[in-house]
Amino acid sequence: MTPRLIVTDLDRTLLNADHDLDPLSVDTFRALEAQGHHLAIASGRHYRDILAIRDKLGVAAHIISTNGAYLHGPDDTLLSARYLDEILVRELIGLERPHGIRLNLYSDDDWLIDAPMPELLALHAHTGFGYRVTDLDALDGEGIGKVLYIGEPEQLSKLEAEVRLRHGERLHVTYSMVDSLEVMAEGVNKGTALQRLLDVLGLTPRECLAFGDNLNDTEMLNLAGHAFVMANAHPDLPGQVPRALRIGRHDELAVARMLCRHFDLDM
Repeated sequence: MTPRLIVTDLDRTLLNADHDLDPLSVDTFRALEAQGHHLAIASGRHYRDILAIRDKLGVAAHIISTNGAYLHGPDDTLLSARYLDEILVRELIGLERPHGIRLNLYSDDDWLIDAPMPELLALHAHTGFGYRVTDLDALDGEGIGKVLYIGEPEQLSKLEAEVRLRHGERLHVTYSMVDSLEVMAEGVNKGTALQRLLDVLGLTPRECLAFGDNLNDTEMLNLAGHAFVMANAHPDLPGQVPRALRIGRHDELAVARMLCRHFDLDM
């Protein structure tokens, strides 16, 4: 029962096939809190999107949101925020995009998108959080934690190459899903946010246990003393975190089941 901080990704990790929490996951996290462990959710989702999930868990969890751009305490106190340079945001907005690529921006309070994409809302049906269609060209670029391009992987790969060529040294570029290219400020990722959280709690990485499934979890999993990769993970992730243990699928509730075994919870 060594780990004192348990941190998990959401989509295709803790959440089930319906993008929701299973009762077993809820019961497991409440039991872990009762044992005295610190809990954290680390996701590419917006902070306000994650709040609804934390409320359903019913635990006092820290929240790492927008791929590490924001860190909030269990009482919703903002512990840290890292924004993209406004000039870079303007350049990313103006970058020529293939047809069908949707441009999204995450600010403190909003998820902004350049045109409607109703199929995105299924991922967020259980939280009630949604995008706001906005003329992104009219924005000044201030207060943006993430630029997100959504579209076909082949088109995103070309766009990623262009972003890295133009601004690679000033940005952190990753994927949260195969169709979601995520761009944050240099040094912003779940791993650096997790290190800040460990510092706040006075813990070491070896006292942390973490779960993830995609490339945006790489730094977090490499930092945690106990790292677990989902069976449904991005095929490149195990190679990025070679010491991580492989567990079952998200739709098999593998996170909750592994935690029950690891901490001897009777669920």
